[in-house]
Amino acid sequence: MARKTADDDPLAPLTLAVGQEDLLLDRAVQEVVRAAKAADADTDVRDLNPEQLQPGTLAELTSPSLFAERKVVVVRNSQDLSADTVKDVKSYLGAPAEEITLVLLHAGGVKGKGLLDAARKAGAREVACPKMTKPADRLAFVRQEFRATGRSATPEACQALVDSIGSDLRELASAVSQLVADVEGTIDEAVVGRYYTGRAEASSFTVADRAVEGRAAEALEALRWSLATGVAPVLITSALAQGVRAIGKLSSARGGRPADLARELGMPPWKIDRVRQQMRGWTPDGVAVALRAVAEADAGVKGGGDDPEYALEKAVVIIARAACSRGR
Repeated sequence: MARKTADDDPLAPLTLAVGQEDLLLDRAVQEVVRAAKAADADTDVRDLNPEQLQPGTLAELTSPSLFAERKVVVVRNSQDLSADTVKDVKSYLGAPAEEITLVLLHAGGVKGKGLLDAARKAGAREVACPKMTKPADRLAFVRQEFRATGRSATPEACQALVDSIGSDLRELASAVSQLVADVEGTIDEAVVGRYYTGRAEASSFTVADRAVEGRAAEALEALRWSLATGVAPVLITSALAQGVRAIGKLSSARGGRPADLARELGMPPWKIDRVRQQMRGWTPDGVAVALRAVAEADAGVKGGGDDPEYALEKAVVIIARAACSRGR
């Protein structure tokens, strides 16, 4: 979710959208354009990349108009602007034109930091658009998407959607929109399953769930389908690690209600119930064996081995066997 500064007027002279999450960057632009067109339906919108913004171009675009029309000038990837154009932008920031909103999209980081600092010093309205690399961030994004529509979705449904769709925020947002449009009432895990069963089978978390449940054949089938549909091997090892660690953390925790364990272990209560069901065949030795298998697979997919697919298959088989170690 994009985070904004306290002074959140989309018609401020300068909006600075910082980050690398394309969906959030696009939404920051759309918010400004909507506000401008609401104020003046004839607003002129110019959406430019660095190659289109040459020295002198910004002065031309922001020069006074005989008709005093409102304009929105969007500059994408502003960290890639030429040195001469950066000088133009910095000069403009010192005396912005009326009825014109400049939107700078910047990736953040070291490249182009001088422009970033100048925009902040000029009092830019800032929208943070960070890349969502953590599953928890994507889960929070899905929950917010449902809240924004005024619809209810269970925690299990939100998690199932993230597990099914993966890390692409555009696809997650589109899936939420489809479910809201097609389904009445509260959206639960069963609804998500009906819509996205095929996607769920390609999910790295589905591979992990089947493996820690001891269902080796299903885990291998999900793994092969996942790899065939382009899921990155490193995401699968990450999901396997999370699954095994959750088993280990819960098995060593004190007994108690899901809510109490959730606070102690940093897991949502619904996940406590799921992991409890998954951990029935596990022993401490089994957890240790599985963690070693994950570590070896992780090294294999990151260049330590010749065949990442084989490394993952081997890990899945070892984890599935470890899940049944209590019965041996």
